[in-house]
Amino acid sequence: METESASYPSTSFIVRKPETYNPASSNSTGMVPTHYMQSPSESEAQTGLNAVPLLDPAHELPAHASPSSDGMPGNNPPAEHKAGGGWIRMVIVSLVILGAIAFVVWRIRSNKTAEQQQAAKSAAQADRPVPVTIDTVGLRSIPIYLTALGTVTAYNTVTLKSRVDGQITGIHFVEGQQVKQGQLLIQIDPAPYQAALAQAQGNLSRDQANAALAKSQANRYTALYNAGVVSRESEQTQQSTAGQSVGTIEGDQAAIQAAKVNLSYTRITAPISGIVGLRQVDLGNMVSASSSTGLLVITQVQPISVIFTVPEDQLPQVFDGMKGGHRLVVEAWDRSNTEKIATGTLLTVDNQIDTTTGTAKLKAVFANDDNALFPNQFVNTRLILETRNNAIVIPAAALQTGTTGNFVYVVDKQHPVQQTPTGTGKTAPAAAATPASQHQQQQAYPVQARPVKVDLTQGSQIILDSGLRPGEAVVIDGQEKLRDGSKVLPHENDTTGARSKSSAKPLGSNPNGSSKTPPQKTHPNGAAQLPNSSTHKKQQNGNGATQP
Repeated sequence: METESASYPSTSFIVRKPETYNPASSNSTGMVPTHYMQSPSESEAQTGLNAVPLLDPAHELPAHASPSSDGMPGNNPPAEHKAGGGWIRMVIVSLVILGAIAFVVWRIRSNKTAEQQQAAKSAAQADRPVPVTIDTVGLRSIPIYLTALGTVTAYNTVTLKSRVDGQITGIHFVEGQQVKQGQLLIQIDPAPYQAALAQAQGNLSRDQANAALAKSQANRYTALYNAGVVSRESEQTQQSTAGQSVGTIEGDQAAIQAAKVNLSYTRITAPISGIVGLRQVDLGNMVSASSSTGLLVITQVQPISVIFTVPEDQLPQVFDGMKGGHRLVVEAWDRSNTEKIATGTLLTVDNQIDTTTGTAKLKAVFANDDNALFPNQFVNTRLILETRNNAIVIPAAALQTGTTGNFVYVVDKQHPVQQTPTGTGKTAPAAAATPASQHQQQQAYPVQARPVKVDLTQGSQIILDSGLRPGEAVVIDGQEKLRDGSKVLPHENDTTGARSKSSAKPLGSNPNGSSKTPPQKTHPNGAAQLPNSSTHKKQQNGNGATQP
């Protein structure tokens, strides 16, 4: 078989010229017919240099030899079949697009419906009365004080030591005992000191006899000298001897006094009234006056003192309160600052400021008759500077903060709200009416968000400058579910005594965490302690209503 190479202006072909071409023959598969070749004139007739040459312009080739075929028979569908398949694909794509659009529209409408239902549910929940705890705005006297951490110290502390040497023969106290001044505590063996006293007394008796003899001789020599029998020198010698005897007697008397003092040191007594600590020696031990170890320590706790510090910037306020000899009141509170332990007075201010901390030490004195304070105990101290009279006071739990400033929720008891049973739009039947007391407890009222101006915050109490009137009811627990105009079911904050008996848990708790609420304690200054509202929150179910 021969090959020819044809060269054209835009396209070059290398074709194989078959000797014969028989479409019906199986051996002619893959052979190119003779009319496949193009002449230069036909090639030049094509438009443009990049035009594709017509390989089968007369469409005389079989299907498997067509230029658009892959050479395999049966893989090239007819043109009519291809046109039908494209139309089906367009229909399917259109249906898919329409389905997607319909799904998006349905989803948007369903979301709007759900939002409307949720809004209706929220509106219903917002319209339901919320159980809250209220307190009354008071008009009372409030103390203005400084707070500091103080340490209780003994008013006097004595470490007892032995002043003589000897063996301990008796211990007459119990560790931790309250002792009085002059009470015998420890007895040291007195025998050696009793013997020394007896010896001194014997020397005194001897010297007194010698002194009497010397005085008599001096008197005789004086008479003889006056008679001219003896010389002046002899008379003066006897007078000197008599004088020495008097001096010896005085020395013996001093020795006796020293022996008595040493004998008294064998009895160790309490120099002050106080509490005895743990003893450092036991019965039978030898003690020495030169020992640096004490026998026991006595601390005076009645009265007792508290040392605390205040910043130097607050000292002018303290000095102003102390003018004219006025004694400022100091209160000692427990570690949790919930219970007052004792009340005392300010004794003095230290004479210098600590430069490392910028504070000054103050000392207060407490009577401590009930032994509530103990040495080295940590307490919270309140130094009362003044008392603010006729102040409008609310609990600190009632104050809320918003974008417009401080405000409180005030219960409008002048306009009660008519309630309907939950879940129905009908009024409750008369047979189901509760007693008058229960009806009063379940009566709903609207609340107002009223702005207030705070003058001073003092502990758990807030002094207002304006915004409220004495006797108004403010919400102190449950504000998180309220807004201006909400309905509430108020529960009074019990300040008079025991709460009403019911199956529900009490609204507050005592400082020890017990669920039983005792009568509310009131400070001497009139500031009432606030109950814990955590127990009241447990009374509400998931819908915000109080459990029966």
